[in-house]
Amino acid sequence: MFHVPERYRILDGPRGSSSAYGNNGAFRPQALIPGRELWIIASDGMSWEHVSVHAANAHNKSFVPCWDEMCYVKEVFWDPEDVVMQLHPARSEYVNAHPAVLHLWRPIGQEIPTPHSSLVGPLRFTL
Repeated sequence: MFHVPERYRILDGPRGSSSAYGNNGAFRPQALIPGRELWIIASDGMSWEHVSVHAANAHNKSFVPCWDEMCYVKEVFWDPEDVVMQLHPARSEYVNAHPAVLHLWRPIGQEIPTPHSSLVGPLRFTL
């Protein structure tokens, strides 16, 4: 289930919102990597749950979020067993409004098909 972390909601300024906005707004969760901040915009319109994630340091230098940061954001905004995805759209549909932002998506009311785990990586075994 999609849920926004109210304790991390940005309340003031141009990106400010309140809980009255529901799952829509800007959020700044606790940093996962020392010296970096995560800036997140969340929405749930047009039948999609969505977060856009941007990382920056104290000097406002932008970074593409790393895998661990994206996993952290997934856990903050969705339940552990929810499946979400990053999309690589058709070139004709590609939008790059900010080069250091990644997105997580989940369709509302639909299950995302996933491959069997054995296709993703080797099965665990003991020696």
